[in-house]
Amino acid sequence: MRAARMTGTTGETAMSVGATVWLTGLPSAGKTTIARALASRLRDEGRRVEVLDGDEIREFLSAGLGFSREDRDTNVRRIGFVARLLASHGVTVLVPVIAPYADSREAVREHHRAEGTGYLEVHVATPVEVCSARDVKGLYARQAAGEISGLTGVDDPYEAPAAPDLRIAAHEQTVEESAKALYALLNEKGLI
Repeated sequence: MRAARMTGTTGETAMSVGATVWLTGLPSAGKTTIARALASRLRDEGRRVEVLDGDEIREFLSAGLGFSREDRDTNVRRIGFVARLLASHGVTVLVPVIAPYADSREAVREHHRAEGTGYLEVHVATPVEVCSARDVKGLYARQAAGEISGLTGVDDPYEAPAAPDLRIAAHEQTVEESAKALYALLNEKGLI
């Protein structure tokens, strides 16, 4: 795993290991909420961390892409490239993105592996019934009303990870407990 050199305020040089933590799951599963909670803890500890939120990336990096399988794959690969680049410079990159297709996620993992950059896949395994009840962005209601189609996990496929590095049942625990479990995984893997 690559480590980046960081110079502190007193001029000493320390090594910082970067990694990408990909949080995949259905819309409204709690991916971004968990990522932001963990990012806050890591920042409080003085660690370099970025959250690459899927909605923000769609607006700024992948504007113009639709929701076809090909466009979703392109979006995931773009996010994976940016995440790997940041991680290779000692940043812990938290990526709360649906990324519905296993082959797209595996391509990102392989790119990280080929470059010697840490990568963890975390499945935020909230059932569609719970996600639909939360409906943070109103997507499930719009799909039910026939206003949109292609909603992941409803009328478009979601391929849950078969063997993620961590599976979080976010509907059965608090955000703090979920973030704590993810923090423990990063610590166990030597990534913080």
